[in-house]
Amino acid sequence: MKKTNAMRILEQKKINYNMITYDNNDGKIDGMSVAKKIGKEPDVVYKTLVVKGNSKNIYVFIVPVNTELDLKKAAKAAGEKKVELVSVKDILKLTGYIRGGCSPIGMKKHYKTFIDLSALNIEKIIVSGGKIGIQIELEVDELAKVTGAEFVDIIK
Repeated sequence: MKKTNAMRILEQKKINYNMITYDNNDGKIDGMSVAKKIGKEPDVVYKTLVVKGNSKNIYVFIVPVNTELDLKKAAKAAGEKKVELVSVKDILKLTGYIRGGCSPIGMKKHYKTFIDLSALNIEKIIVSGGKIGIQIELEVDELAKVTGAEFVDIIK
């Protein structure tokens, strides 16, 4: 299997990770379906959300798949008056990844990144590996280090 950009970056930085694959032929690529397919609890599987602030700056938020991003808390964390989710059609252009395969690691540009505080309660976190059908499991602090993320309260 061809390595994704996210995997290459982790290997380059000598960060250990486990690649987890799942069958996506049924089209179910939402976070809860992925957690079920890989046999993991939803509170260790996180989704990557891309938002745009009033300033037009882009931010990345990483939250558990069984939760919802609180846009007010997200705006506060980013120092913005208001933020909104980027439309699906703009994700590829901004990140280099597609919906369902958007990894917080190795985006086209480095965006200010935030991980929900709940991640501090787990040792390993699972995020998209950069391609639909591939997840990456790594230590929470390693994810924060490689993405330059801050831990903040950002879920409803």
